[in-house]
Amino acid sequence: MRSVVDTNVLVSAALAPSSVPARAYDLARILGAILESSATLNELDRVLHRPRLDKFCSLQRRERLLEDVTANSELIEIAESIVACRDPKDDKFLELAVSGHATHIITGDLDLLALHPFRGVAILTPTDFVALFDPPVAA
Repeated sequence: MRSVVDTNVLVSAALAPSSVPARAYDLARILGAILESSATLNELDRVLHRPRLDKFCSLQRRERLLEDVTANSELIEIAESIVACRDPKDDKFLELAVSGHATHIITGDLDLLALHPFRGVAILTPTDFVALFDPPVAA
């Protein structure tokens, strides 16, 4: 499994470590590779350092997540420019998925979700990803 985890999912994981987005990130990391590009890492760094997030969780926790993502992801060189998303800022995740031969994009972004599937890459919400790969065990 090779997964692209959107910035919004990673930020949610930092803000709420026991949330579904955090579980989706953990599962993607356990089950395969997390893919990042310089553009997606730069965006994550910028967003996690926004002062307005201070009231939700400490900068230290957000920086730990950034370190974890950086240390546990495969850095992909973007080989193809893609213009396909309603929001052009999201094309970087499509570029990463295609260049890195991703199997999944995990996102809460409706502009990306509307493209499911994209060139054979499943685009799933964190809830759908967790349900698919970590279903509850029946009693």
